[in-house]
Amino acid sequence: MPFAWLRRRPAPPIDEQLQEGCAQLPKALAWSDQLLRQQRFVVLDLETSGLNMQRDQLLSIGAVVIEDGAIDLAQQFECTLQRSTEKLSASVLIHGIAPSVSAAGVAPGEALLAFMQFVGDSPLLAFHAPFDQHMLSKALKTDLGYSLEHRFLDVADLAPMLCPEVTLRQAGLDDWTAQFGLQVQQRHHASADALVTAELALILFSRARKQQLDSPAALADALGRWQRRQQRPSL
Repeated sequence: MPFAWLRRRPAPPIDEQLQEGCAQLPKALAWSDQLLRQQRFVVLDLETSGLNMQRDQLLSIGAVVIEDGAIDLAQQFECTLQRSTEKLSASVLIHGIAPSVSAAGVAPGEALLAFMQFVGDSPLLAFHAPFDQHMLSKALKTDLGYSLEHRFLDVADLAPMLCPEVTLRQAGLDDWTAQFGLQVQQRHHASADALVTAELALILFSRARKQQLDSPAALADALGRWQRRQQRPSL
């Protein structure tokens, strides 16, 4: 058949135990009108084989929980996914996850199910959330047959929205952590980046409360309006 080599290989069947685990996962929550401090948030950071959202793979997940208005260090998640590749990519120089480390990781389906059990029904926070959301969704669909429906807030957009007096433009995580004097234990390590993102989020939640945005629903609504304004062409 012409161009048969262009066809994608069918995905391997999902293990029955993993399917059963997915069926028992709770449904994602809608944005709540309860107080911010009453909402459990999962703050995550991902390390990937590169920045191409179609071609590259999820390599590791780090996450920490914000609950009762504070970071709960008793609730942390860290896992490297098993990926079989002998090719060294430029990203290895950044995150340090060599092919040998990936090969010794946890089977992707098991790792992703464990992460979603950790998440539960909670909304997610990430810095540059659209990238993390896409990469996590793709991995969950490919390796677990699971459709991600959880809500995300992008800390990279919350920061300039809630701190308009700060003159940072297109700022990265390093810029905002420096702005507030936060320390990162090990940059480009999923767990360390998740922790400092959570610390930044708590500062931003304090700013939100002062601006009468004291619920997840109010904050998400305000962020949506702000993002739409940023996308309008300047006159």
